[in-house]
Amino acid sequence: MPSMLVVLDLVGIFVFAISGALVAVRKDYDVFGVLFLATTTGLGGGFVRDVLIGATPPAALADWRYLLVPIAAGLVTFAFHSGLGRQERLINVFDAFGLSLFCVTGALKAVDYGLGPVPAALLGMVTAIGGGVARDVLASRAPVVFRSELYATPALIGASIAVVGVRLELPLGLVVTVAATSCLVLRLLAMWRDWHAPLPTGSSSV
Repeated sequence: MPSMLVVLDLVGIFVFAISGALVAVRKDYDVFGVLFLATTTGLGGGFVRDVLIGATPPAALADWRYLLVPIAAGLVTFAFHSGLGRQERLINVFDAFGLSLFCVTGALKAVDYGLGPVPAALLGMVTAIGGGVARDVLASRAPVVFRSELYATPALIGASIAVVGVRLELPLGLVVTVAATSCLVLRLLAMWRDWHAPLPTGSSSV
């Protein structure tokens, strides 16, 4: 990927890795458990993306930076988790930033490997939500994407905008900015306004 997208990928990995490490700390995992969950959260979505599009070995195994970044995030969280824990709302905002970055980089890498618009957009969404799903499953939590709050929808919208922008041959910087911002704003609004996806009639959550 272009260097700008690699940087965005690494920033997204760092953000998601912190969220995974925080979950591990709250579950009283040891340092190995913290690092494992941080790495799984940070790299899970990108790993699935690379395997599905045939980008092997996955970037997580071929580029040392992809392993160093989540480990560093895990160590930082392990050492300073008390301060980070008091900033849970801020961490949720960082998670939204990570979601917006991953949906774009995932979609654009899929396009670069020859996928059509719809599969590329879907793969962008998978890249964005994959790490969080792995984190929650390993920590015995209900994955956030399966709850009613809007999470996958902003990622799919951001990925779709990125794919359309590339197909129209718009400048890459503009495409990344508009797509990532759209995902970010929608996710933050959903958190702020407590927007939810439709629930079954009679659901206890209604």
